[in-house]
Amino acid sequence: MYAHASIVAKDRVVFNIGGNRYRLVIRFDYPRRIGFVRFVGTHAEYDRIDVAQV
Repeated sequence: MYAHASIVAKDRVVFNIGGNRYRLVIRFDYPRRIGFVRFVGTHAEYDRIDVAQV
């Protein structure tokens, strides 16, 4: 459904948003069907974080 999304860990998905200018990291709790926003920022900011730990 989301062509610009990447699964980066068992519970983390990264979405390219804003014309691919920004990245959004969501941590999903699949059993409870809840998503938690863990990060929103530019590609440069994204490169400085550990996606599996945010």
